[in-house]
Amino acid sequence: MVPYWLFLAIPVGVIVANLRFNERSKVWAWAMVWMFFSFAIGLRFEVGGDWNAYIRLLQVQDGKTFWSALTAGDPGYYALNWLVAQLGGSIYLVNTICGMVFMAGVVRFARSQPLPWLALLVSVPYMIIVVGMGYTRQSVALGLVLISLVSLTNGKIRWFVFWVMIGASFHKSAILMLPLAALSATSNRFWSLFWISLMSLLGGYLFVFDSAEELWVNYVEADLHSQGGLVRVLMNAIPAMLFLGFRSYFLLSESERKLWFWMSLLALICIPLVIISSTATDRVALYLIPVQVFVFSRFPFIVSDPRQRGLITLAVVGYYILVQAVWLLFATNAAKWLPYQASFMA
Repeated sequence: MVPYWLFLAIPVGVIVANLRFNERSKVWAWAMVWMFFSFAIGLRFEVGGDWNAYIRLLQVQDGKTFWSALTAGDPGYYALNWLVAQLGGSIYLVNTICGMVFMAGVVRFARSQPLPWLALLVSVPYMIIVVGMGYTRQSVALGLVLISLVSLTNGKIRWFVFWVMIGASFHKSAILMLPLAALSATSNRFWSLFWISLMSLLGGYLFVFDSAEELWVNYVEADLHSQGGLVRVLMNAIPAMLFLGFRSYFLLSESERKLWFWMSLLALICIPLVIISSTATDRVALYLIPVQVFVFSRFPFIVSDPRQRGLITLAVVGYYILVQAVWLLFATNAAKWLPYQASFMA
């Protein structure tokens, strides 16, 4: 359990010590954060609920053709496994590459926020520890979605679509994020709607349509109850409600305001949906975790008094320390993450 607290201690230490970095040291500090967490994710040993399943996925790629890898399930992830298998690599190489992509998204998104170290802190307890170390395929998709959200915020719709499509090649559920571009468009709305609809159909054809029945059976009809699904949905709903209530205090462009309005609204819609289909909603809600990072890393700025900002920041720090403690001590599946071990420790 101690390593997980060390993971959280990195951003907490920077925030509490109020460390200041110049531009050059910022680059080095964030490069070290990216590298540290990438290897912490990649070199983990028997951590995560699907550990053995991912090993089997790698093993079955040995002896297959590259084309069979591209046409089996999530092509990006299977192609990566095929390449690693041909090189004689292990699951640690697969996980490290996936961890690097995922953490590139986390770091890129955190650095785009006004309080990047607070954004990193918000990311650690669930996004990095649970998703990054447990849901390998979907973590890559989430990391690429984080990059796509930064692109969309900067008005680069084509790059948003590109990153989402690449993410969907690792976990097809990422394709559900494409309509956000049309919803948040502030100019040329008809063209944006037409183009995004076309890309959504293309993405659906490439990644979803041929397996739609299987997805429906596995995630909706079977609906193995997702432990803690409601709690995780509520964790997104809290910052969503804060954003909707205080959005006039956030200094955002029109496109940003629309984007995060829809992200927040979707987070609230997940509350009744998780009761109907907990597993499916829980998996889709992973892509709404950025609402937590976005809102809480900006929430101190709803007040102008520096002391009050400091108190709000400490409240966010305390809240996520509590989140991690509750998950480690009481979550049903936490035992699959405990103890943290790395390959060189096994």
